[in-house]
Amino acid sequence: MKLIPFALALPAALGACTSTSPTPTAHAASDADGGPPRVLVFTRTAGFRHDSIPVTIETLRALGTTAGLTIETTEDPMRFDDATLAGYRAVVFAHTTREVLDPAQQAALERYVASGGGFMGVHAAADSGYTWPWYGELVGAWFARHPEGLQSVRVVFEDGGGPDGLQDWHVTDEIYDYRRNPRPHVRVTASVDPASHPDGGMGDDHPIAWCHTNAGGRAWYTGLGHDVALYTDPVFRAQLLRGLLWTTGRSDTC
Repeated sequence: MKLIPFALALPAALGACTSTSPTPTAHAASDADGGPPRVLVFTRTAGFRHDSIPVTIETLRALGTTAGLTIETTEDPMRFDDATLAGYRAVVFAHTTREVLDPAQQAALERYVASGGGFMGVHAAADSGYTWPWYGELVGAWFARHPEGLQSVRVVFEDGGGPDGLQDWHVTDEIYDYRRNPRPHVRVTASVDPASHPDGGMGDDHPIAWCHTNAGGRAWYTGLGHDVALYTDPVFRAQLLRGLLWTTGRSDTC
């Protein structure tokens, strides 16, 4: 399955990210019985494994409770079939690395998103699926490199992307460079001020969070989340909550 050409997809993506009326997802089976919508958090790794995986799960569960969502977690790729995925409003790839799904499981995720299922990627979600072109387009950009250690940078929120009108944010984390600049293909919601990041390799434009609907459903990604300490930051928690709400169709603001 291939994504529609970016030249055709971009206007639709921008419209979906800024719409004032919710776009219902096609995956409502999870709450058809009146229960809260379900979200599946997938944390399988076939390469580097982040120490922040447990706190990411804990944070997403807490935010899910706030948002009226049921958060379920798995490292089992066998959950990726049509019947199972149909029970979730969104799937979160949290710090997945390298090849985590086989071709049949990949095809199931492609069908799920094409029919309206949401996708959310956190940090190393961009360090997965290098042999799967569709996935690279879904995330928006693949990981290329990062400087050694943690970096303290200024993050600029774009088009109202920050919580409560916040326009910029000073954060310490592992800052990814990407194999391409995703801006022509997605709606960027936050970028790194290159003047604050002399070790970065993205030049004058360094997106770090974005959203789109190029694959059918709502897709959202943040490159932040490596450092365990970041999960106590209310701004980062607000960013993750925003992603959960948008990908599950409970908000129109990505």
